[in-house]
Parts: sequence; C-alpha cells; structure tokens
Amino acid sequence: MVDKHISKNGLRIVLEKIPAVRSVTIGIWVLTGSRNETVENNGISHFLEHMFFKGTKTRSAQDIAEAFDSIGGQINAFTSKEYTCYYAKVLDTHKEYALEILADMFFNSTFDEEELEREKKVVYEEIKMYEDTPDDIVHDLLAKASYGEHPLGYSILGTEEQLKSFNPAILRKYVEQRYTPNNVVVSVAGNVEESFISTVESYFGNYESPADNLEIRKPSFFADTIERNKDTEQAHLCLGFEGLPQEDENIYSLVVMNNVLGGSMSSRLFQDIREKQGLAYSVFSYHSTFLDNGLLTIYAGTGKDQLDLLKGTIKKTVDTLIKEGLSDKELRNSKEQLKGSLMLSLESTNSRMSRNGRNELLLQRHRTLDEIIREIDAVNHDTIEQVIKQVFNNPASSALIAPAATK
Repeated sequence: MVDKHISKNGLRIVLEKIPAVRSVTIGIWVLTGSRNETVENNGISHFLEHMFFKGTKTRSAQDIAEAFDSIGGQINAFTSKEYTCYYAKVLDTHKEYALEILADMFFNSTFDEEELEREKKVVYEEIKMYEDTPDDIVHDLLAKASYGEHPLGYSILGTEEQLKSFNPAILRKYVEQRYTPNNVVVSVAGNVEESFISTVESYFGNYESPADNLEIRKPSFFADTIERNKDTEQAHLCLGFEGLPQEDENIYSLVVMNNVLGGSMSSRLFQDIREKQGLAYSVFSYHSTFLDNGLLTIYAGTGKDQLDLLKGTIKKTVDTLIKEGLSDKELRNSKEQLKGSLMLSLESTNSRMSRNGRNELLLQRHRTLDEIIREIDAVNHDTIEQVIKQVFNNPASSALIAPAATK
C-alpha cells in the first residue's frame, strides 16, 4: 500500500512500507526534462543533475560522496525526456542522514563558478563518449526524425555549444521555474514507518516558489529519415512508429504486442533476424511512452553489406504481424512473461521507489498489482488487432548510422 501526503506548498510525498527488507530508498522526482527545454538551453536539465552533486553551502562534492561511502550507501541521479530524479539507497538506520543530505543538495547547492566550468568538461566528455557509441546515438537521431523541432526530439545531453552558455544565473533561473513544489514528488520505499512522512515534510513541505504555468506542447509525428555517415563496422538502424501515451486504454495491449514483436529472446524479430539468419547480434523493439505521445522503436545492427537484407526481414516480420496478429500461444506467453517481470521488478526498494515516484509525478494515481494484472489479463486478440492497426498502418520514421559505402 502506498501512503500519500500533499504538503501545504503542493509538494507530494509517497511512502511504501516494506518490512521484510533492511534498506530504504529515497527519491526526489522533478517534472522536468529535455522536453521542457528550448533550443537555447537544451541540455540544462541534465547539466543541473550533475551540478547538484558539486557542493552545497556546507558540503563539498567530496563531502557528499564520502558521506554515502561511509555508510555503505548509494547516491545517484538520472534525467529523461520528462523528468529528473535524485535518489539514495541506504540501510534503514541511515535514512534520516540520507534525507538530510539530499535536502541539502536540493536546496543549498551553490553552483560554484569554478565547479561549473570543471563539470562542463565532464559533460563534454560524456557527449563525446555518447558519439562513440553509434548504437546509442541512433536512437537520438530517431527521436529527431520522429518529432522534428519539438523538444521531444532534443538530445537529453545537449551539445557543447549550448553547454558553453550555461552560468550560475541561468541554472538558478531554471530551478526557480521548474523545481517548484507542484512539480516535485518525494518517494520513499523500504523498511520505514509512515511517520517518516513528517520527517520528509520538515525538509520539503515549507519551501515556496511560484507555481509553474509553463505549458507543454503536444508533438506531431513525422515519418522523416535521418542518415549519418560514420566510420563504423556495423550499420545501425532504427525504425519508429507512433505509439500511445501513458494513459491510453490500450497501453497494455501495446506492451503485450511489443513483447512478441521484439521484447525478448523468443520474439519474432530476434528469431527471424538473429536465430534464423544470423543477421544481427543485437535486435529488439521497445515502446517509449510520454504524457501525450509514444514511440515504438525497432533497432538492429548489422554488417554494412547486409543492410538491405536486414530492412527486408524487418518489413516481412512486421507485415506478418499486421496480417496474422498473435497466436494464442504468443498472447498467453507474453501476458505471463509481463506479469512475471512485473513481480520480479518490485523485489527491490529502488524499483518500488521508482514506480511510486513516477506514477505520482506523471499519473497522480497508484494502481495495485492486482489491478495491473487484471489489465494485462484483459488483453485479447481484438485489442491486439486494434493496436497493430493503429501503430503500423502509418509510415515509419527512420534513423541510420553507417559507413558511407552502405548508402
């Protein structure tokens, strides 16, 4: 059961007690990511994530790192298209200490000019590292091909040119605009009593900032193609189909269908492309769901001389899915696999904290496991057929990174 509390400033706290464990995970979720950025400040959400670890009024970056190392805890953060999360996992006896440090980082980070310039170099290297992994960057190119100039098409990391313009004043202004109480959820999961909500509120329940009234713009989907020449051994291909938003009634039908298409080792794409033809080592599909949109992606990497055969095989696999749908066995197995994965994924306090934080931040509600299982069980051939038609009856976007000889 998830206990929820709304502070007087609008900040939300969710807590799930798990008595069988000895750990507690605390996460601060902020409703801001690359889709809330502009061309000028693209990358600022991710850069801020870095800067919150670079020192407060009373702690240096090293102090923060040593504080968690000294108690055997873990602290980290991540940025996505729609949200940023800062989290710590510690033994239950250290939960107050971890919360105090997270709050110190959240409210008292100094964004020191010297640290800022040094961290820019770190992120520059992160961007370069990303550029050296074409099987990662091709997914960013697909987002650009699918969403055009809409912020959902932006890179989360931004570019070196944009990073150069960031200074403490720009960071503080973005925090003031986006890190408002109505945009923040503190999620706690583990061996913790409900009374810990009051402790969280003592740190987070009183700060005030003008409510964020910045509207997000719904994207249009474009079936565009982006190709980039790069000196690689493989050609890296992504195809994108417009998917479903988070609250769509057929979202579980899409998840079940995608699992059969390319979500596992027994999936059709894996079997058709890797097992039967040996065309690729890595081949899969996945669905990215956003507040008002979604993107179904198919990825595969193959030798430069096999690209046409790879494209033809993917097309044949998708065409067969459109024509024949799922077999009874595939439907049954996919549903059972998803239910098993759901249960196994909730065995850690980290995953429970993440699930509750994300649900509260984006959906403002928490379905029980029984409710989710009922929705998965309700998926049938008719709902699968409806989703297949909705997703695959329209042109796809595509992105390709390959040696020039393959074009």
